[in-house]
Amino acid sequence: MSLSTKYDSSAVEDKWYQYWLEKGFFHSEPNPDKEPYSIVIPPPNVTGVLHMGHMLNNTIQDVLIRKARMEGKEACWVPGTDHASIATEAKVVRMLREKGIKKSDLTRDEFMTHAWEWKEKYGGIILEQLKKLGASCDWERTSFTMDDHYYKAVIKVFVDLYNKGYLYRGLRMVNWDVEAQTTVSNEEVLYREGGEVSKLYSVKYKLKDEDGFVVIATQRPETILGDTAIAVNPNDDRFKHLIGKKALVPFINREIPIIGDEYVELDFGTGCLKVTPAHDPNDYEIGLRHNLEIIDTISDTGTLNEKCEMPKYVGVDRFKVRKMIVKDLDEAGLLVEEKDFTTRIGRSERTDSVVEPKLSLQWFIKMKDISKKAHQAVMDDEILLHPPKFKNTYNHWMENVRDWCISRQLWWGQQIPAYFFGSNEDDFVVAETIEEALELAKVKSGNSALKLSDLKQDDDVLDTWASSWLFPLEVFKGFADGSFEDGKIVPGRNKELDYYYPTATLVTAPEILFFWVARMIIAGYEYTGQKPFSDVYLTGIVRDKQRRKMSKSLGNSPDPLDLIAQYGADAVRTGMLFSSPAGNDLLFDEKLIEQGRNFANKIWNAFRLVQGWEVDNTLSGDNNKPAIAWFEARFNQTLTEVEDHFKKFRMSDALMSTYKLIWGDFCSWYLEMIKPDYQKPIDATTLKVTIGFFEKILKLLHPFMPFITEELWHELGDRAEKDCIIVSEWPKAEQFDEGLLLEAELAFDIIGNIRNIRNAKQIAMKDQLELKVKTADFSTLNRFADAIKKLGNLSVLDQTSDKIDNCASFVIKGDEFFIPLAGAVDLGVEKEEMEKELAYTKGFLISVEKKLSNERFVSGAPEQVVAMEKKKMEDAKAKIKVLEQSLATL
Repeated sequence: MSLSTKYDSSAVEDKWYQYWLEKGFFHSEPNPDKEPYSIVIPPPNVTGVLHMGHMLNNTIQDVLIRKARMEGKEACWVPGTDHASIATEAKVVRMLREKGIKKSDLTRDEFMTHAWEWKEKYGGIILEQLKKLGASCDWERTSFTMDDHYYKAVIKVFVDLYNKGYLYRGLRMVNWDVEAQTTVSNEEVLYREGGEVSKLYSVKYKLKDEDGFVVIATQRPETILGDTAIAVNPNDDRFKHLIGKKALVPFINREIPIIGDEYVELDFGTGCLKVTPAHDPNDYEIGLRHNLEIIDTISDTGTLNEKCEMPKYVGVDRFKVRKMIVKDLDEAGLLVEEKDFTTRIGRSERTDSVVEPKLSLQWFIKMKDISKKAHQAVMDDEILLHPPKFKNTYNHWMENVRDWCISRQLWWGQQIPAYFFGSNEDDFVVAETIEEALELAKVKSGNSALKLSDLKQDDDVLDTWASSWLFPLEVFKGFADGSFEDGKIVPGRNKELDYYYPTATLVTAPEILFFWVARMIIAGYEYTGQKPFSDVYLTGIVRDKQRRKMSKSLGNSPDPLDLIAQYGADAVRTGMLFSSPAGNDLLFDEKLIEQGRNFANKIWNAFRLVQGWEVDNTLSGDNNKPAIAWFEARFNQTLTEVEDHFKKFRMSDALMSTYKLIWGDFCSWYLEMIKPDYQKPIDATTLKVTIGFFEKILKLLHPFMPFITEELWHELGDRAEKDCIIVSEWPKAEQFDEGLLLEAELAFDIIGNIRNIRNAKQIAMKDQLELKVKTADFSTLNRFADAIKKLGNLSVLDQTSDKIDNCASFVIKGDEFFIPLAGAVDLGVEKEEMEKELAYTKGFLISVEKKLSNERFVSGAPEQVVAMEKKKMEDAKAKIKVLEQSLATL
C-alpha cells in the first residue's frame, strides 16, 4: 500500500504513544546489569496547564531520556506534580466563592475535603497534556508532593531539622502577600524589568520645642503614622547637629528621636530618613540597632489599623490612604514636593500584588551552615551548571544566603508539626505525631496530666519549596521507615534510592536556581552526603519575536496543544529546539514549527522515494560505492559531532547537526547520487545499504522526533512485537576517512557552481554541458567524477591545460573550471554579465585590501578572522584573473 504524499501526524502519534505504554517501554526497575540514568521532572503546579516553557523543558528531558534508553541504560524519568500551596488554595477559594461558600465558614477538614476534590478533578491535566508531547515518563512512578508518603517525609524532615537546631520560630521581617494572605519568601518576590514609576514625596516634620522643620523624602507616606525615629548620617554636616533632638510625627504629634546612622545615604532624597521599623526591612535593622519602638499600623488585609491613631484612615486600604494622606499633608502645608520616581517595587510571584514588609512570628531554617556543602559542590564543579555562566549567580546567592521563612498562613499543604500547650511563645513541642507531641509536652511542661485535647497544632503549613526540595529523594521513598535513621538516609536499605540516586541530569529554568535547585542540593548533602544530580541544564525563557516574555495577559502565548494539533508533536519539539541554546532566551516564531513540519515531510518523502524503487538483482551497483562510502563517513562524522554536543548539553546544536545530515547530506546528496534513472531499477546491494542508512538516521533522530521515526521504523520492514525504535540500539561512532569527505565536498561545490551557472544563464537541466578543469591534481575528482557528471548533467568532464574561449568559469581553491557556452547562450549578454561581475569583484577586493592595510584591524582582530580576510583577498584576485581571461577570449 502506498503512503500518503504528506506525513499525517494525527494518524500516528496517539497510536504509537499508546503502543509504547502498553509494551511498558517507559517503565523502569532497578537492574544491576545496566547503568542507571534517571531524571526527575521539575514538578509543575497541580493547578497548571501546559505552556511554552513546559514544552521546551520537557522536550529537552525527553530527548535526554530517549537517548539514554537507546544507549542501553536503565532510563527512568519520574513525573509528578507540586501541590502549590498558594496557587491551589486561591483556586479552591475562588471555586467555593462561586458556590456561595466562604473559607471562613468552613473548618480546616471541610476545606481540605473541597481542596482534594478540586485536585482529583483538575490536578492531572498537565500530565495528560505532556503525553501529547511524547513525554516518555514512567507514569507508574507519578508523584504528588501531598501523597501520604511524601507528606510524612516532609514532616520527618521538619522535625529532624528542628532537633538538629537548624529550625527555629522567631519574629522577623517577612514579605506579606495581602491578596493571598500569607508570607512569601524573598525569592518569590519579583521586580518588573526597568522598575516602576512611583512618587517620591518630601514632607516636613516639626522639630520639638523649637522653630523649624526637618524634611524627609518617602515613597510610602501611608506609613508615616508608624514612624518611630528620623535618621541622618552622622557624617552629614547639614544635619548632624540635630542628632539627639526630637521631631513630631505629622497629625498625631508623636515625639520621635532624631538619630545618627550611617545607613542613610548623603546624596539620596533630602538626607533625612523616616524610620518605620514595622514596615521596612532596612528600617527594622535600624530599629534593632537603636532599640526603637515598633508600631505596626497596617493589618494583614492591607488596611490601616487603630495603631495609626487616625480614625479616618482605619479600615482603609493602604494605597487609598496614600492618596488621602498626601492630600491632607498638602492642605496642612507639610507637603514640600512630589515628583515621579522610578524604583523597584516588590510584587508577589503568585498574585502580582505589592508585597507588604511585616513583622511576623514565623518558622525559619538557618541557612548559613546547612548550605555550605551545596555551595562548594557547584563552585568545585562536582555539580555542573550548563551554561557555566550561572555559577556566578549561584555563588552570589549562596554567599548571601538568608534564613528561609518556611511557614505559610494557608490550609492546603503540610501542616507544621508544632504543638502548643500553654500561653507562652515557647510553650510548644515539635513531633511527627500528636501522640509523640503529648509525651514531649508532658516533659517540657512538667505536667504529666496533659491530654491530647490540651494540644493545639500550629495552623500554618510549610512553604511549597520546603516539600519539593526533597523531590529527588522522596520520589524513591528515601524517607520511608527503615531507610531514614538518626537524621540520615542509610545506604543499602532502599533498593530504588540506592540504584537511581544520585540522578543524572536536572533540566529546569534559571528562575528557580535558588528556589529549588540549590535547596535540593542542600537536602541531598544533608540527608545522603551525596549530590542529587551531576548536571543541571538551565533552559532559556521562551519569548516572542519582540523579546517579550510570553504570557496570557499579553496574548502572545500560543496554546501548545493547538500547535500540536496543527503541526504535530514532532514539529513542535524540533521547532522549539531549533533556536534554544542552553541559558539563552528562545525567540519563538511559529515559522520554526513550520520548519519542523517541513522536515517531517522531507523525511517522509525520502522514504516514499526509496520505497518506490524496484530491484534488479542482476545489477552490480559498483557505480554507487563512492556515494555509499561517503555517506558512511559523513554519518560517523555527524554522529561524533552529535555526541560532543550532547556531552556539552548543546541540544540545539545536536539537532541542527542531525537536521543537516538528513536534509542536506542524505536527501539532497546521497539519494540523488544513487537514485536510478526514471522508471529504472536499482541494484539490491545499494537498496539494502540505503535502508540500513535510513535506520541509522532514524535512530539518530528518534530522541528529537519520536513519532515519525517509530512509524518509519516499522514501514522499513517487518518487525517483531517489541522491535521498536524507542528501544533500538543507539549508533556507535566509527573511524571515518576525512580525505574522502574533502573529495566529496569538492565535488558538491563543483555541482553547486554548475547549477548556479545553469540558473544564471537559463540553461535547462536536460541540456548537457561540458566541464574542463585546469588543475595540478585531477585525481581529486576521480572518485566522484560519475556523481559530478550525473548531478551536473555533463557529457564531458576532463582536464585542460589551456584557457577555454567563450565559456563560463568559476574558481575553487585556485583550480579553474570552464564550461563552454558556444551555442548555449547569447554571448553579448554573457559579456555584459561578466563585466558586471568583474566590476563587483574588483570593488570587493578593494574593500578587503583596505581592511587588511589597517594595522589596528590586523593587530587587534582574532588570528582566524585575519586569515579569513586574507583568503577572501586571494580568492577575489583569482576570480578577477579568470574573469579577465574569459572576457578576453569571449
